[in-house]
Amino acid sequence: MTDAQWAILEPLLPVPACQLPSGGRPERHHRRAVLDAIFYLVDNGVKWRALPADFPPWRTIYGLFARWSDNLNTIELTDRLRANLRQALGRNPQPSAGCIDSQSVAETAEATVPTSTSGFDPYKRVNGRKRHITVDTLGLLLGVVVTPANVQDQHAARALLADADRHGITHLWADKGYHVDALITTAKELWDITIEIVRRDPTIRGLQILPRRWVAERTFAWTSRRRRCARDYERLTDHHETMTHWAAILTMTRRRARHP
Repeated sequence: MTDAQWAILEPLLPVPACQLPSGGRPERHHRRAVLDAIFYLVDNGVKWRALPADFPPWRTIYGLFARWSDNLNTIELTDRLRANLRQALGRNPQPSAGCIDSQSVAETAEATVPTSTSGFDPYKRVNGRKRHITVDTLGLLLGVVVTPANVQDQHAARALLADADRHGITHLWADKGYHVDALITTAKELWDITIEIVRRDPTIRGLQILPRRWVAERTFAWTSRRRRCARDYERLTDHHETMTHWAAILTMTRRRARHP
């Protein structure tokens, strides 16, 4: 990270355990080095044990990564950074509309993904897991749910809709995979969220840039640029979701540094 990027992230990080009323040992390594190591792993796709010796010990990095994941600190950091960036771009800190979509991700040849959390997507012909995300109109990550690749979009959407309601979302654009009357009715009655289906033009062949839906596709492209997220290397679905959040944090931090 540059000094400007660290100045953005430092006040948004969770409070160290030693400063809490419950107490704890002071952290031995500087948090900037810890975040640099996490960003290095997410961006380059190396194994935890393969982190360069310039960084703190890999067990320390993994320990903080897992602790922040279990305590939902990574999600809170994503929310704070997104609000900070939206405000810097002249938007309201909390979005009111967004897009929902899914992406099938192939598992690795090393078979690190358990069969209990993996599946086959016959439409995309991918064996692995599926990332379901919601983003705002700028493409900034709101929520992510990871399921086996054979889980249909409409079934995973309920968890994302509950999370979107937490962010104050009232309108979501989606593809035809979410065109289910029961889902659209439940979203409106339970969370007051309107799901609008954006359809392809059947008279046009080839690539179509669909209104609103391209924003989520661009977010998938941003995420897949991080090699740790290009394929599924995680044994736990929670850690796959956390890796997706860290990929978003890296993108938003760099974008925020360009808009002081």
